Amino acid sequence: MSDGRWSDLTARVVSAVVLIAVGSVEVWLGGLWFEAFIAIACGLMTWELVRMIDPDKPGVAVQLAILTGGAVILSYHVPPLFKLPILLAPSLVGAGQVSRSKGIYALFAIWIAAAGLGFISIRENMGFGWMVWLISVVVATDVAGYFVGKAIGGPKFWPKVSPKKTWSGTAGGWAAAAVIGAGFAVHAGFGLLFVLISVFASMASQAGDIVESATKRKFGVKDSSNLIPGHGGFLDRFDGMMGAALFVLIAGLIYAPGGM
Repeated sequence: MSDGRWSDLTARVVSAVVLIAVGSVEVWLGGLWFEAFIAIACGLMTWELVRMIDPDKPGVAVQLAILTGGAVILSYHVPPLFKLPILLAPSLVGAGQVSRSKGIYALFAIWIAAAGLGFISIRENMGFGWMVWLISVVVATDVAGYFVGKAIGGPKFWPKVSPKKTWSGTAGGWAAAAVIGAGFAVHAGFGLLFVLISVFASMASQAGDIVESATKRKFGVKDSSNLIPGHGGFLDRFDGMMGAALFVLIAGLIYAPGGM
């Protein structure tokens, strides 16, 4: 085992354990506890986004973080007609505050806010089991991708965007998601289609990771921040979760096999 290859493993594992512990409690509690947790995470991601795009405006980053967190919680409690305008507020306000890459900020900001609403909606409307499944798929995709990619290596998935990701790690993530999907399908009495949906959720998770990686590369940063040792920032940790959450919201409108 090469020290260089696995040098960040200890920090990653410790941080992951802490995140899983805190996240598990919040998901189990639900309600305002979970809403507050998601709002804080979305606010921190917006803070990181502004720091990447316009690092000379720390005050703006804090203001937009607070605005995003408030918008995420409020959007869940208002009638459907008002949800979109509220979710767009951090995006539109921030686009007028950052001095460059306004379009990138606006798109990323609405993605963060919409994903935040997605997390809350999945937990509160679809139920605890669906949230556990979503987290399990994303974590399994990330963990399997890391270990399989490190152990097997091979051709890079998209070297210009994410030079560390390999095809072996990507496929390992799909396989892990399929296993998770099969387990939940057996437990809940779903059909084989649910295994495929789990793989699609894994792909959506990886797509979110790629988008964030491309954004970091554009602005010349390695991590969105250093808030989470071994993982970087909240954007680095939750980019895949955001991609998967939006996929689940869309898939849920088409295929809803019941509760878990």
